Amino acid sequence: MDKSERFVITVNRQFGTGGHEIGAELARRLGVKLIDKQILQAVARKFNLTESEAAQLEVRRPSWWEDFSRFYQAFVDVHPYRVVEREVTSRQFFYAQAAAMRQIADEESCVVVGRCGFDVFKSHPNKLRIFLHSNLDRRIDRVMERYGVDEEKARILIEDNDYTRELYTKTFTGRDWYDCRNYDIALDVSKFGVNGAVDFLMRFIDE
Repeated sequence: MDKSERFVITVNRQFGTGGHEIGAELARRLGVKLIDKQILQAVARKFNLTESEAAQLEVRRPSWWEDFSRFYQAFVDVHPYRVVEREVTSRQFFYAQAAAMRQIADEESCVVVGRCGFDVFKSHPNKLRIFLHSNLDRRIDRVMERYGVDEEKARILIEDNDYTRELYTKTFTGRDWYDCRNYDIALDVSKFGVNGAVDFLMRFIDE
């Protein structure tokens, strides 16, 4: 990746690694836009949803039958461009998010956190695709501290979020979330912390 040209950095991460904070700090140091919640806002406007409704739709586990049924219903509607909340499928939402991300990346350099960015920008000529992982014990400690939960609840949150991200990735990209071929670098952040991980990544980018 050449940071003297317009670039895209994608950050995919296991739950509890501090990936969002790492992505945000990376964007801050590079002086570029962080693509995260503003994508929800853009897609919400497209479908005439509130940001809260869009957020709920994004985190919902996709159901192929639900998607098919709702897509078919929208297809036969005599007003196909009048999309209301009950007609929005998770697949439509994914494609709209991807389009919004590409529009931003066409205009300026950015860091993309999650949302299958590694696949959305697989053909981008100047990209760096990062996967952040960490050992389970460190992630449990971080989730317990960040969310104020006990160890059992932290484990459940990690398992549920990782499963959802893995399923989301497989459903919409056909790729395995853990496949190292999806990424340019996979970094174990167990011993780094947020700033240490960003320091490492900045050195990697500058080389």
